[in-house]
Amino acid sequence: MYNFEFEKPETVADAVAALGAEDAQALGGGQTLIPTLKQRLASPSTLVSLKNIAEMQGVCKGDDGSICIGGATNHATVAAEAGDYPALAETAAHIGDPAVRNRGTIGGSLANNDPSACYPAAALASGATIVTNSREIAADDYFQGMFTTALEEGEIVTEVRFPVPEKANYQKFVQPASRFALVGVFVAKYSDGVRVAITGASNDGVFRWAEAEAALSANFAPEALDGLSLSGDDMISDLHGTGAYRAHLCGVMTKRAVAAAA
Repeated sequence: MYNFEFEKPETVADAVAALGAEDAQALGGGQTLIPTLKQRLASPSTLVSLKNIAEMQGVCKGDDGSICIGGATNHATVAAEAGDYPALAETAAHIGDPAVRNRGTIGGSLANNDPSACYPAAALASGATIVTNSREIAADDYFQGMFTTALEEGEIVTEVRFPVPEKANYQKFVQPASRFALVGVFVAKYSDGVRVAITGASNDGVFRWAEAEAALSANFAPEALDGLSLSGDDMISDLHGTGAYRAHLCGVMTKRAVAAAA
């Protein structure tokens, strides 16, 4: 590690002001940033912790029935308090291990947009709205590629709003060493159709599977996916699995998610 300044603002306004300093970096739960600092892959002059900002904590129900989660809310809290959206609570309950779930935050996960993280799939499949200190961003516009989002410099994820579907489920094929998703599929059925988001598979990060969505919107059953497949050409290929293997898992895990949801 190396020397840096550490700020602990108590309001969003103070956090935004602190992030205006040269080379300042926001710190959520630190599950990605701290290892990055230890490896000297990043060297911000100031870390701005978001953990003490009360307005960014907790889970509540919006006037429209959506589940609203503060950006600094950790995974364990989402698992315990997002019961009105069971699939989301269950997703949070199986992120990492207890240490990760008690430190990592939903805002940090979405801001980092790791290609194998669980929350991006949940947000994209749910058609969530990512609220920042300056605007609201639809999930379809927010995720822009591996480790890339629509966030601008100094912008903070203050809240995430999840419309609650009629039925939903998340299925994750776990990479045992990291507990990230080798492939994870989140399926959500709404009155106007089905959304399917896949994480862990693509070189472009989380994505929606349009063909599966169309088939499931017509018939929400695992057999509706018979004959559908994804190409492995643009899938991640590494020591844990080839692109073709991940493409195959996408179909398998989507069927499992549909069966569990239905």
